[in-house]
Amino acid sequence: MTKRYWNITLEEMMEAGVHLGHDTRKWNPRMAPYIATKRKGIHIINLTQTARFLSEACDLVFDAASIGKQFLILGTKKKVADSVKRAAIRARCHYVNKKWLGGMLTNWYTTETRLRKFRDLRIEQKTGKLNSLPKRDAAKLKRQLSHLETYLGGIKYMTGLPDVVIIVDQQEELTALRECIILGIPTICLIDTNCDPDLADISIPANDDARASIRLILNKLVFAICEGRSSYIQND
Repeated sequence: MTKRYWNITLEEMMEAGVHLGHDTRKWNPRMAPYIATKRKGIHIINLTQTARFLSEACDLVFDAASIGKQFLILGTKKKVADSVKRAAIRARCHYVNKKWLGGMLTNWYTTETRLRKFRDLRIEQKTGKLNSLPKRDAAKLKRQLSHLETYLGGIKYMTGLPDVVIIVDQQEELTALRECIILGIPTICLIDTNCDPDLADISIPANDDARASIRLILNKLVFAICEGRSSYIQND
């Protein structure tokens, strides 16, 4: 993995609240090496560690993007859903931002079947075929299409398992993280002070509740992916 300079400053991380962890009563002792101190009942994350692991993550995604690898960005909490979608669209990544359907990766055959059905329904809607059906049948298929759009809309162009998965909230997305571990898919995960830093391939200690913190981390990763994709296109 090639080391690069990603312009990650302590000032911008402080401003975004990346350093603010959880209540000291709600912490995982394994996070001790990533905690600088405690203040007013909350743990303060060591931003030097954050910068280090974020840089490593940026190097990883740059290298992966530069050889055409595919990414999935995952974050289903309401407060992060929009940020996840915007980041994924900007970097041309797949994303899940509503609900993780158990087995989405480990039971890929079923996911592929759902995606084929989703694509077929989208074509039928675009060509007007749905409107030519009896009202009851059309309404049923439109409801099905809406459901598939909600949960699979961000992966509708995914034709196989992703090469790298970026997870915004470890606690919220443990099922997905475990699926990645089972399949050996490399993971990058934001970890707050209540998380286990040993589960993901690269864990970035950061506030996973504040929108500004999440946007900052995602923006750095997205920039690295875009730079890597640009390198891939130029070398193609």
